[in-house]
Amino acid sequence: MRQFDSTFYNGKRVLITGHTGFKGSWMCKVLINAGARVTGYGLEAPTNPNLFEICNLSGKMNSIIGDVRDFDRLQTVFEDIQPEIVIHMAAQPIVRESYKNPVYTYDVNVMGTVNILECVRKCNSVKSFVNVTTDKVYLNREWEWGYRENEELNGYDPYSNSKSCSELVTSSYKKAFFAERDIAITTVRAGNVIGGGDFADDRIIPDCIRAASEGREIIVRNPYSIRPYQNVLEPVFAYLLIAQEQYENKALAGSYNVGPDDVDCLATGELVTLFCDEWNKEMNSKIVWKNIYDGGPHEANFLKLDCSKIKAIFQWRPRWNIETTMEKIVEWNKAYLSGKNVSECMDDQIKAFMELNQKDVLYG
Repeated sequence: MRQFDSTFYNGKRVLITGHTGFKGSWMCKVLINAGARVTGYGLEAPTNPNLFEICNLSGKMNSIIGDVRDFDRLQTVFEDIQPEIVIHMAAQPIVRESYKNPVYTYDVNVMGTVNILECVRKCNSVKSFVNVTTDKVYLNREWEWGYRENEELNGYDPYSNSKSCSELVTSSYKKAFFAERDIAITTVRAGNVIGGGDFADDRIIPDCIRAASEGREIIVRNPYSIRPYQNVLEPVFAYLLIAQEQYENKALAGSYNVGPDDVDCLATGELVTLFCDEWNKEMNSKIVWKNIYDGGPHEANFLKLDCSKIKAIFQWRPRWNIETTMEKIVEWNKAYLSGKNVSECMDDQIKAFMELNQKDVLYG
């Protein structure tokens, strides 16, 4: 069974775009712990508070504040640090925001990808590139089985569609410029990611935590939409595993889905009920939720991924089910709200996750 190898990353020059975001912060934490020479390039953290600042990650890595739309600045960073591995996560990631600001969304998500790939093309040090997209890149037919990597790409809303475009840009660059180069290019499509330290607006778990911490009723706008929810460490370690393996073997590059098992594809209402149960148990409270459909913009009602490919090629599988994930979310937020060291809490969760990986390798 293949697994993330911290010794592989020790001393490696890794560039992460979008490093100040929720998922980017967890990625940086894992790589810093592994001894990588981490450089992040992205905008100021998008929320206040935010995980990046709470954990003082800027003091433990090379953090560069910049816009992926600024090609000249980005190219200078590539020239200066000569990255070996590039993981592209910078994006405008919110569906509702994409309806409000479609031009900005396309500019960041499409031209940002063009700029990153152009920098990779001109930088001979890069051996492994991973473009992180989303499960929403697929043309959603509202069917009950998971989407496979060879399904049609045509997201509905501006966010999803811009990520479909990012996939197509990556495919074009791969065929046009990298076929004869010793560099591996992969796109990874992950499901809905949840975990401790997410403070974003218009995301279900942060909305739950804000309401619960203030003793308010949780408002759910669409409790029947089904999504593939997974702990943030699942895709983070999957991205790093793919980047590591394709670094050594270019033939492993391609497109991969990363999502939970079918049992963890839940309706939003089920997820919120699970949150309330865990929060009330740990916080000795009586938080409840209420269904208030607000007639918002179109979003898919049913969406999940077929992850057979990554399971077959890398022997990958999800480690933490949705119940464990919710325990970890409440654990992190309990530490945060009580003023404890959340950086240590993250380290403990990363260690526990990696130990479970190791047990899988030893015992199958």
